[in-house]
Amino acid sequence: MTLLYLGIAIWILVHLFKRIAPEARAAMGRAMGQGPAKGVIAVLLVISIVLMVIGYRAAPYDPVYAPLAGMGHLNNLLMLVAVMLLGAGSSKGKMRSWFRHPMLLGVIVWSFAHLLVNGDFASVVLFGSMALWAVAEILLINRAEPTWARPEPGPIKGDIRLLVIALVLYAIIAGIHVALDHNPFLGTYA
Repeated sequence: MTLLYLGIAIWILVHLFKRIAPEARAAMGRAMGQGPAKGVIAVLLVISIVLMVIGYRAAPYDPVYAPLAGMGHLNNLLMLVAVMLLGAGSSKGKMRSWFRHPMLLGVIVWSFAHLLVNGDFASVVLFGSMALWAVAEILLINRAEPTWARPEPGPIKGDIRLLVIALVLYAIIAGIHVALDHNPFLGTYA
């Protein structure tokens, strides 16, 4: 579980760096240039994801709670919503004006969906940590920037495009889960 903890810690610290130490982050950008500084951040985030995946897959199964039967359907629906939220901020449709923090809300929905069908300790640590991180980010951003300039809603075709892209990404994500022997269409359906 050490790799899982390390991956989560790197993810959270790298993301919170700009919020907790904005002067240090700005100095990093000035010293290295914005492009290279963003590159370092991106590399650290990729490393954190790799560590989380390896650590999660290697973690022993220690049950904390038994997921309720039938939650697989809700999990899969929520995962589609999460994927759509992750892309909503970059979409050109009406949905982009609905939420101030669509990506962070997507992480919260993703975390909740996974906790519905995974009751082991490693899942609680991973998905619980990601949900708490997303909530903390929302609170920190809202405190630092209390006003939000709501974007103008675009045409409905932007939302239709977002749905199509989300369905394709959902299928890819499900395929990756199946390839890793975690078929999302088999658990807690009874």
